[in-house]
Amino acid sequence: MNNTQLETFLKIVETGSFTATANMLGYAQSTVTTQIKLLEEEFGCLLFERLGKTLVLTAEGEKLISYAEQMLQLQRQMLLEVSAAEIPSGIIKLGVSESLCYRNFPEKLMEYKKKYPGMDIRIQFIDHDTFPALLKSGALDVVYTLNPLIENSELKMVCKKKESLSFFANPSHPIAKMKKVKEKDLENVPLLLTSHTCSFRRMLLEDFREQGVTPKIELETSSKEILKAFAINGLGIAFMPAMTATTEVKEKKLKKIDWAGADFPIYSQIFVHKDKHRNPAIEELIGLIMKS
Repeated sequence: MNNTQLETFLKIVETGSFTATANMLGYAQSTVTTQIKLLEEEFGCLLFERLGKTLVLTAEGEKLISYAEQMLQLQRQMLLEVSAAEIPSGIIKLGVSESLCYRNFPEKLMEYKKKYPGMDIRIQFIDHDTFPALLKSGALDVVYTLNPLIENSELKMVCKKKESLSFFANPSHPIAKMKKVKEKDLENVPLLLTSHTCSFRRMLLEDFREQGVTPKIELETSSKEILKAFAINGLGIAFMPAMTATTEVKEKKLKKIDWAGADFPIYSQIFVHKDKHRNPAIEELIGLIMKS
């Protein structure tokens, strides 16, 4: 057994497909098949079964997942901790909320890469509901998220910063010309919202329920680019993090609505697992992200 085989195994679990895994890892499909076959021969059991066209984990495969994740995490930590090199090298798996990439996050990563060219930052977009489990399993080392304040006994919040949710519309939209817009003003107005699993959407709809307002939802999508495009074309009012529309407001393609209704407190937050050892490479990355 080697780490390449374990990485391939976990990627198949993620994709549910040998073919997709081969494409993502840049292998021939026969290579992926061989790696899994070697694992199965070593363990003396099947890890996957084919039920028709569906690939299904066996009970033994389910057991292997957590061990494979722990072994790969331990390998990453050894490379970061034990290496004699003055400049650290290794892998950090970073989970990020997509909205935070609209600010200067990509520039901060480039700055980090210039300082530590031997470090490989592997980025994964995360959901509010699933990232704690990814930190717990070691599938992620650090999470940078945009959400209401999160309390979880298994997580350690390293830092937080107040952010804002806002409404945006085409400058010619009637709502954009109003002063002090409240919930009642948005009744029967087409709304462009994030997807049903998003905490932003839940906060808004809960506020509307409390105010006795029935929302008219025109669009739900996880893509901020689509929300902005629909709003720019006058198809509704977009509700999203203010940081995602900075460029469009500056270019006067969108206008931020003068909101006088309920507050929607959200924060950019950095988390690690409560038992995670933050080596110098991770500390440097966190420090760079925290810089305003």
